[in-house]
Amino acid sequence: MCGDSGEDRERRAYWTQQMDAALRLMRAVALLPVEECGEPMVSIQAAARNAGVEMAFSNARAADGSERLFLIREGLVRDLIGAARTMNRHGWVLKVEDAYRTVNMQRSLASGTVFETILGRVLWERKGVRPTAAKMLHRVSALVATAPRVGTHMSGSAVDISVLKRDSGEEVDRGAPYLEMSEKTPMDSPFVSEEASANRKKIRDIMARYGFVAYPYEFWHYSQGDVFAEYLLSSGKVARYGPVEVDLETGRTTPLANPTQPLVALDEIHRNIERAMERASGAR
Repeated sequence: MCGDSGEDRERRAYWTQQMDAALRLMRAVALLPVEECGEPMVSIQAAARNAGVEMAFSNARAADGSERLFLIREGLVRDLIGAARTMNRHGWVLKVEDAYRTVNMQRSLASGTVFETILGRVLWERKGVRPTAAKMLHRVSALVATAPRVGTHMSGSAVDISVLKRDSGEEVDRGAPYLEMSEKTPMDSPFVSEEASANRKKIRDIMARYGFVAYPYEFWHYSQGDVFAEYLLSSGKVARYGPVEVDLETGRTTPLANPTQPLVALDEIHRNIERAMERASGAR
């Protein structure tokens, strides 16, 4: 693009560098061991009510059209409620955007509107040149886990969060809302204001106080006790939470049989690109 400004080039280079780094992280954590502890899932909403802690929950549907499942491992719920209570004291309300995801929920992220949003960013990154299925899979994998083994939402050990002002209900400025897909998405992005950066740090510090580790490439994602958390902490510990199926009545968890099996194949990615490009052409 002849009209690219220096800032455009800087933003594009930063996005590319960060997404390549995220993919390397995904590949590294995929090699780490997991010793599934078998903990059940519990309701975050019920725990907040019982503790008298003010929290908020997204009313948006999951990617597959189903209701979101605000569940987390039993051993983590006390820490999450503790973080929410601390935020209340700061005049904030922790809003859970997403928590446990089924395999179908996770798979749907790689083929719906989130996929199209990522495709738009990749087209921007490549100055309009259509990506190969392999390149697109790399970018999707950096932002949406494409195998259960590295899908911490499928482990019930992760939450995506926003934070609201307790007195007004307005969102605390983090530079962009959930689910931003741009050069503003990485936690330490230099393309957000000083205020937004300070808010991100304050939120990250509160979550860390209760054991939740920030994913470096998404400012909303936190987890504990899984492969990502142990890797990022350099703890040397074996992850205790792996991908599971959940009995929604009892909370009982069962490890997935094939956690390394890809949720989406290259030919499906190719078809998704074609469909998205056709829809974009028809809208013009």
